[in-house]
Amino acid sequence: MANFSLNREIWLPQPRDLVFEFFADPRNLEKLTPAWLRFQVMDPDSIAMDSGATIDYRLRLRGLPLRWRSRIALWDPPRRFIDVQVRGPYREWVHEHRFESRSGGTVVVDRVDYAVLGGRLVNRLLVRGDLERIFDYRAEALGRIYGPPNARPGPAEPG
Repeated sequence: MANFSLNREIWLPQPRDLVFEFFADPRNLEKLTPAWLRFQVMDPDSIAMDSGATIDYRLRLRGLPLRWRSRIALWDPPRRFIDVQVRGPYREWVHEHRFESRSGGTVVVDRVDYAVLGGRLVNRLLVRGDLERIFDYRAEALGRIYGPPNARPGPAEPG
């Protein structure tokens, strides 16, 4: 099974606690996902984010309706959390979200390790481009919410 990684990093002009709080609310995932996915969090009001919590989503990928369940594998506020796919379109999906105080704001770091049915060919022809577009949209949405993102902040601050 071929594994792939997607890495993104953006700087937002807001404190880490505020940015982490936004990500800790599953309802906000809809704000960070492009409309073409028709992404919807199921029962968003009943989710208490912590290690072991599960989140169910409904979406359309290339016109196909899908259900996705994620489990929070690690919850370390306000530094990071990791969600893993329990059920969904990928053979494997591990998404680490890190939040680093830097240059008077917050660097949001996303690392997604994933595997797809069909391996390298399917990833190259279908999956990778979609993921790039989804994370491009996410950066634009965060910029609208918190101010323009910057991909090149200064050195990390302690803490």
